[in-house]
Amino acid sequence: MSQIKMEKNWYVVHTYSGYENKVKANLEKRVESMGMQDKIFRVVVPEEIEQETKNGKTKENRKKIFPGYVLVELVMTDDSWYVVRNTPGVTGFVGSSGHGSKPTPLLSEEIESVLKMMGMTVHPIETDFELEEVVRVRDGAFKNFSGKVTGIDPMKMKLKVEVDMFGRETLIELDFSQVEKV
Repeated sequence: MSQIKMEKNWYVVHTYSGYENKVKANLEKRVESMGMQDKIFRVVVPEEIEQETKNGKTKENRKKIFPGYVLVELVMTDDSWYVVRNTPGVTGFVGSSGHGSKPTPLLSEEIESVLKMMGMTVHPIETDFELEEVVRVRDGAFKNFSGKVTGIDPMKMKLKVEVDMFGRETLIELDFSQVEKV
């Protein structure tokens, strides 16, 4: 019997309007509780940040790029298809012709442009930063500050670094390119 390599792809899932974040949370819980971490990887609600100025005050609002849709990175199997389809708030996959047929994945160019717009990458970036490691800020408002790495997000290429500012530990988020190892 030949072994078929299952590859992960991105799929578009249709949800009830306004339920995108609830579907994301529900699906992530189901993946955890049903042990599907090896088949369902990332769930993304495509959003962009809009700057709005009212009465001289600037406020940031998150706006859904595709209201009523969630992007899911998964290996398409009967199990993963079942878990996603039966998540509360999901009405179905986009690109499925019905009658139990599996949906068509997004093209790599399509998902790359959406993730890039959100400041994410398709493939995690390999990083040699480690938690609890001390780094020095090379660029930006905190230039020459040193701090301890408390979080690493390879998808967004960002680090959370705790620096000492005015005698208090302050958490800042920096791009990988803004820091160097000490």
